[in-house]
Amino acid sequence: MHKTERDTKQFRARLVVRAAPFALLAASAAWAQTGAGNPLVESSKGFYLNAKQNVLRSADKMPEAKYAFKPVDTVRSYGQVLAHVADGQYEFGGAAASKHDDKHVEQTAKTKAEIVAALKAAFAYCDAIYAEMTDAKAVETIPSFGDSKITRLSLLDFNVAHTMEHYGNLVTYMRVQGLVPPSSESQR
Repeated sequence: MHKTERDTKQFRARLVVRAAPFALLAASAAWAQTGAGNPLVESSKGFYLNAKQNVLRSADKMPEAKYAFKPVDTVRSYGQVLAHVADGQYEFGGAAASKHDDKHVEQTAKTKAEIVAALKAAFAYCDAIYAEMTDAKAVETIPSFGDSKITRLSLLDFNVAHTMEHYGNLVTYMRVQGLVPPSSESQR
């Protein structure tokens, strides 16, 4: 590859990385417009749907034989990270809806099929919470994290942050295994 060609590819890659936050904001604004009556919830839901898609595609992408992969012994395996994300949907999504459903996916689901099925069920659970959430309900404060109070929407947003935090783990695991993460596929 010639230097000019490499420089052009590097420039494009940097441009995509720098443009990504703006694209997410634009997508969030577009989702907010579709939910004219609930723009707060719809904006949050846009980020949630992006996180959900990345995680589900990551679950499908890794071969079952690599679900036990750990970069080091002191961290969760690839499959355990996915199961942990499933548990998070119940913990944080459920708390936002004043429900307390704990499925213990990380302790019970062991095979790729079990983990993927549990992950899909967990996201469906959270989908239903978003479907029932209104902006008026979203700004209600409820007890959370001990003695503090937090809005229902903040709990849903915390769930997105938690999901994306662990998607970052999955990205690293995929890269170590020579796989391109879902969020990077279109940037190649």
